[in-house]
Amino acid sequence: MFEIYILPVIIFTAVGCIAGILLTVCSKIFEVKTDERIEKIVDVLPKANCGSCGFAGCEDYAGAIVSNNAEITLCRPGGAESAAKIGEIMGRTAGNMTRTTAFVHCRGNCGNSPKKFEFDGIQSCKAVKRFYGGDGSCIYGCIGLGDCVSVCTEGAVKITDGIAEICPDMCMSCAKCVKACPNGIISIKPYDIKTAVKCSSKDNGKNTKAVCSNGCIGCKICEKQCGNDAIHVVDFHAVIDYDKCTGCGKCAEKCPVKAISV
Repeated sequence: MFEIYILPVIIFTAVGCIAGILLTVCSKIFEVKTDERIEKIVDVLPKANCGSCGFAGCEDYAGAIVSNNAEITLCRPGGAESAAKIGEIMGRTAGNMTRTTAFVHCRGNCGNSPKKFEFDGIQSCKAVKRFYGGDGSCIYGCIGLGDCVSVCTEGAVKITDGIAEICPDMCMSCAKCVKACPNGIISIKPYDIKTAVKCSSKDNGKNTKAVCSNGCIGCKICEKQCGNDAIHVVDFHAVIDYDKCTGCGKCAEKCPVKAISV
């Protein structure tokens, strides 16, 4: 009776206890210690895991701050508030941080830039882009099927009259919409400077006007109006250097096609 039932139970119990003790000892010996500051930093980040900081996610960024002395102002969604809290944790000064927002560089809506054909496939900008560069007359403009809308977690992007529009007050500058746009017409710009070019056409003025009455014609009048050398025509459309732009709006006032907004 003892040898058949009780002894095996005792043996298995003893083996289990010994294994448990060994595992506990090994876990202590080979324990990878984590700096508690990493967890504190993760807690003050917005946890968007958007990658706009240049790292794989919030935890990766927090680790880089602690281990590699990464800049504490790289999180655009968290903004100055997160940077200040990280500064307190790390004993560092956050410094100034400019608030930013995403912006769509196109205003070729349904009335100004008609469709070339009706696309009845998967209703995705990336999908229709594969067919002749898109269904719009301008292959550089907004396709308007909302890939940017689907990735925005804040509800800051909407499609109006065939064009994506971004609400600056709702945008957290995570840049997910920037990455989602197959035509690359969304960028991150300073929130306080309202001046922006609403065109991304790389065609010359004549060809641009043939497909969109709202397009930039690359006339360079804006260049001549700017006293800060902040705007130049690149690839047949105006581009603003926000490191130099003061938002005075002189370029917008003189733009003959009103392709610059203020």
